[in-house]
Amino acid sequence: MLKEKYGAEIAEILSHYPVKRSALIPLLYLAQQDEGYVSEAAMKEIAQMLRLTPPQVYETATFYTMLNLKRVGKFHLQICKSLMCALVGSDTVIGWVKTKLGIGPGETTADGLFTLSTVECLAACGTAPMMQINEDYYERLTEETFDRILADLKKDGTCSLKTGPFMWPEAPRAQ
Repeated sequence: MLKEKYGAEIAEILSHYPVKRSALIPLLYLAQQDEGYVSEAAMKEIAQMLRLTPPQVYETATFYTMLNLKRVGKFHLQICKSLMCALVGSDTVIGWVKTKLGIGPGETTADGLFTLSTVECLAACGTAPMMQINEDYYERLTEETFDRILADLKKDGTCSLKTGPFMWPEAPRAQ
């Protein structure tokens, strides 16, 4: 039970919102951090805490791709399928995942390391094709960089190629 395990954190989250239902996404995220996904039991408990119906919580949990309704691998590969990414090669990246890891969208490798999901817009249209792995962005992907990312993750769970959030380049300074 979330409330028993995270009572102080839940109270802290709720204290930030004068309207209880506004705490829905932070509480769903807390549930996901606990179990690795948002379980049906967690959704029911959150609904009760916020005086919402379970379907109201479920419809929010299913809307956001950052929330998972089933277990995902240690490395959650999310590949953008919006129009801009599709035009510059997101299907190719999905093909690399299928070839190199043997999984398609919604599947997890047998060793539990990798799960592939397709998502809508990861806000990196100018640097596509790209993918998000857990909390890190990997942009301007080539097959060579993709292979290096996989090798690094399989080796020690970290990758030196992560780019983090997109930052606009600075304008040239007048001289």
